[in-house]
Amino acid sequence: MAVAASNSDQLIGVLRDTIVGLVRRDGVDLSSRQLGVFLTCYLRDGGHTVRGLAAELNVSKPAITRALDRLGELDLARRKVDPLDRRSVLVQRTPKGSAFLRDVHKIIGESVNPKKSSAKEGRRAAG
Repeated sequence: MAVAASNSDQLIGVLRDTIVGLVRRDGVDLSSRQLGVFLTCYLRDGGHTVRGLAAELNVSKPAITRALDRLGELDLARRKVDPLDRRSVLVQRTPKGSAFLRDVHKIIGESVNPKKSSAKEGRRAAG
């Protein structure tokens, strides 16, 4: 049990450090729901729809729509009518969203391996 608690504590620490890293950087600041929708669209393959995202995240369709509205405003995702079923709307990734995901990966990596990132910072400051 103690090992599981230790792993949970480490994961919570990574989550905290990641959120703090996202808040501190210049750029977009997403709510938990927006980040959940964003990460689902970028990390899970498939044609994501409002209905599908609502089911997967267990939230209402209007909540997904509001999150997608914000992601669209920030150009992190866009909606497109499904050519196979014109009643359905698909969520698409964007280049800006892919760049944001790379930033998230970098922040997580720095949280998981703080010695590597501080060594890089030290080399940058010295060079």
